[in-house]
Amino acid sequence: MTWKLAYHANCWGPLGGDAVGVTSVTRLAYRTFGDMARAARDIAAAGYDGIEFFDGNVLDGAGDDYATIRRILAETKLALVALYSGGNLIFPDILPEELARITKAADAAQALGAEHLVVGGGARRFDGTRPADYDALASALDKVVTIAEARGLRAQYHPHLSTIVENPDEVRTIFEKTGIGFCPDTAHLAAAGGDVAAMVREHASRISYVHLKGWQREPFAFTPVDVGDCDNGAVIRALKDIGYAGWVCNELDSWPDPIGAARESHAFVTSEAARG
Repeated sequence: MTWKLAYHANCWGPLGGDAVGVTSVTRLAYRTFGDMARAARDIAAAGYDGIEFFDGNVLDGAGDDYATIRRILAETKLALVALYSGGNLIFPDILPEELARITKAADAAQALGAEHLVVGGGARRFDGTRPADYDALASALDKVVTIAEARGLRAQYHPHLSTIVENPDEVRTIFEKTGIGFCPDTAHLAAAGGDVAAMVREHASRISYVHLKGWQREPFAFTPVDVGDCDNGAVIRALKDIGYAGWVCNELDSWPDPIGAARESHAFVTSEAARG
């Protein structure tokens, strides 16, 4: 089994968002506070064919037809595989603002030839999650599907620690309510107590894009794909068993040697995918 491998650019600087989003929801986007040109050069040098960016790093250049990102992609010959966005997605008063921002990300993804629009979210309330929050999230995610499909994109939901979709039961709950695709992030699912390989098999029909990431329990940290307490080898075997044939995006949050981690993860996935 040979997969096309991508890498997320979020490892080349601190992760964050836009402070203005505290008072203007439409302006709140993810971003990596780092050099995206350097990230792309390193990702290409590590052997990858594609790249994923946070929405904020691409929307920075929206006024000039994304000229900066176009130049980076042209120089490195990387395919833009996905943009990542997100929101609270359960509060009706701000949902139009969040969807307007996600629409901008989808417009950028379409203009730059991406295949996927990935969203995370589903806010945990200060006083606890309400059952209706899953219905609200599912409805918002179906709206994201409409936004993506109108632009020729595949919409993916990315369960994430700190949201209302972390553990296997919560994942099962949301995918019973929405038609969006499932982008498993192996580290987040493992950290929430999931058997990620089993989850891949259970939700096989929903998976058309994958994030592989390592995670260690003590001390808590995200790691290269082959390091820590998340059995990504078992996940790769599960992906092979279900006949997965899409992009695999290795990912790692801030790391002292980002290109070294990218190479290490690439070698591991390539080796595991080639096993009989």
